[in-house]
Amino acid sequence: MAGLYFEEFYVGQEFEHALSRTVTEYDNTMFSLMTMNPQPLHLDAHFAETTEWGQRLFNSYYTLAILVGMSVYDTTLGTTIGNLGMTDVKFPKPVFHGDTLRARTKVVGLRESKSRPDAGLVEFEHTALKQTGDEVCTCRRTAFMRKGPVA
Repeated sequence: MAGLYFEEFYVGQEFEHALSRTVTEYDNTMFSLMTMNPQPLHLDAHFAETTEWGQRLFNSYYTLAILVGMSVYDTTLGTTIGNLGMTDVKFPKPVFHGDTLRARTKVVGLRESKSRPDAGLVEFEHTALKQTGDEVCTCRRTAFMRKGPVA
């Protein structure tokens, strides 16, 4: 497994994820349509030109999904039982077509499971940045993680 087991995490642990992704107009349009989001800021170039942004905004929920997705290989691939929740989701700067996203993660909390001796909870703080270095998305995510096999 590429992901880590509960016992392999520690508070303060940091990951600079190697994956990056340039987002496109196609990504934005398809995600917005698939999620039934008709927001003209995402879909209507002429409307978006009249806004303070001057162009279409990349869908923030897709930015969040990409951020969490970029963290999976280094942290939870094959070792998570499931996500328990997200808090403190923020989008401090906009993302536009053609921006390239990268991610980093910090472990901010650990707790043994009260109901399952084979699992624990890991709280991650995820941050997405674009090519300018600007933070474009942050969130805290609690993952329900498997403990490693017993020898």
